[in-house]
Amino acid sequence: MNVVHHYLFWLLWGAWAAYWWLLSARVKGSVRRESLASRLTHILPLVVAASLLAGPNARWHPLDAQILPRTEATFWAGAVLTVAGLLFAIRARHYIGANWSASVTIKESHELVTGGPYALVRHPIYTGLLLAFAGTAVAIGQWRGVVAVVIALVAIVHKLRIEERWMLEQFGDGYRAYQARVPRLVPFVHRLPRRTT
Repeated sequence: MNVVHHYLFWLLWGAWAAYWWLLSARVKGSVRRESLASRLTHILPLVVAASLLAGPNARWHPLDAQILPRTEATFWAGAVLTVAGLLFAIRARHYIGANWSASVTIKESHELVTGGPYALVRHPIYTGLLLAFAGTAVAIGQWRGVVAVVIALVAIVHKLRIEERWMLEQFGDGYRAYQARVPRLVPFVHRLPRRTT
């Protein structure tokens, strides 16, 4: 394994984390915030998912079994997906501006943001992060990557359900109209209608 293979994903995720941290102070004050217990229900699974992807020195037998070939093609395909996901999350974070929060909150003078990336999906930061998790999993090519993506997806869906309940309470019909117009996580893919019998 060459130096690029060893450090690229650490650098990508590290740069993303540094950007996130720098912007974290530039947010509105909160008037309502989820409890620590609620926050831990989505943070802890994401920590586990990140740990599974943490690097070649982690050993997760039998999850370190290879399911994709370790080739330049799979490595760079994973890198491209990771970069695309992180950039999409960054764009969404920049667009939402001072309304952003790491936990589920209602901000002072909270605005319902529906433009930019939020016109494609209601939760573009999560969409970007899931794409980045998937890209890193492709580059690793092991079962631990699959498990990490599934855990991240479950944690994110859990968090966004709380967020959407709060947004409905805050914005009412405006948020319902947004839900009807814009898909949750995957652009152009709305929930399939239920079959009636």
